[in-house]
Amino acid sequence: MAFTNRLFPSPVAVSKEMWFLATEGRLLLDLGKTLLRASAAFVISMVLGTVLGILLGRQHWVDRLFSTWLLVGLNLPAIVVAILLYIWMGLTEGALILAVIINKVPLVITNIREGVRSFSPDYDELARALRMPMGRRLRLIFVPQLLPFVLASARTGLSLIWKIVLVFEVLGSDGGVGFRVSLFFQLFDITGILAYTTAFILVVMAFEYGVNRPIEGKVVRWRMDPA
Repeated sequence: MAFTNRLFPSPVAVSKEMWFLATEGRLLLDLGKTLLRASAAFVISMVLGTVLGILLGRQHWVDRLFSTWLLVGLNLPAIVVAILLYIWMGLTEGALILAVIINKVPLVITNIREGVRSFSPDYDELARALRMPMGRRLRLIFVPQLLPFVLASARTGLSLIWKIVLVFEVLGSDGGVGFRVSLFFQLFDITGILAYTTAFILVVMAFEYGVNRPIEGKVVRWRMDPA
């Protein structure tokens, strides 16, 4: 019975352990480190990937020039990138964040590039016919068409970045959820692993329903407005 309980702790035991780790352990500090790393990698990846995706989507010669490298980036194993950067740069914050960026940027570029390619040429013709200024054209025509693809990239990017950061923290870091889970694994502490996992999932869900979805609802409201 003790063996079974140790391998399959009850929700009550996990909740108690999570509370203990949050109040007397390093749960909050580890969550903060992981979220900071993920946030930095996410912002840089989205900005860089969006700019490059627009460039590849609008300039066919640039797309032909870099399409092969983009394909390589999409299929490059994340674990290989992390190991190489840790060897070259050491077990540093910069190496971890850069590894996440390298793995995420190709996905953002691909989504944004395909989004730009799907733009309706009729709107561009209308803007030229009305001699619409560039700023107004960007605000009324370009950005509304691009935003759904940016939001899709952000959502898939967040789900991917959370996982990659945790894996890279397991490989080597001085803290974070992944680092602490690896320590619990060495001690066969299932309750600690589940406590950290549950806390991390709660944070991700809070961000999804408290930040991401309200922003998405406001941004794409015009698409569902019958007026």
